[in-house]
Amino acid sequence: MMLDLNSDKSIYIQIAETIENEILIGNLREGEQAPSTNQFSKVYKINPATAGKGLNILVEDEILYKRRGIGMFVAEGAKDKILKKRQEVFFKEAIPELIKEAERLEVKKNDIIKVIEDYIGGEE
Repeated sequence: MMLDLNSDKSIYIQIAETIENEILIGNLREGEQAPSTNQFSKVYKINPATAGKGLNILVEDEILYKRRGIGMFVAEGAKDKILKKRQEVFFKEAIPELIKEAERLEVKKNDIIKVIEDYIGGEE
């Protein structure tokens, strides 16, 4: 797991996104223990409260759940929740921005489609 301490993005947001990414790629599975605030604090030399804020975002989103005295664990259905949330953001933010930039650059729709198909191998 990597954080960019020089990024404009808040560290606690990066922590939440890092854990989400680990869940998406299968490094953290449902029921497994997530890294603790102390682990994040020690590795990245950050305040444990900052790490806790990132983990608590995931608790609020029901991605993680707390087991008193033990730590945080990946909730059942976490991967599906993350996928749904990120797909919504992708379609509401990334795609419209891609289209706006393509229009500014006078890139034709068919050229965008071809590049996407070439990139993913033409699979649907």
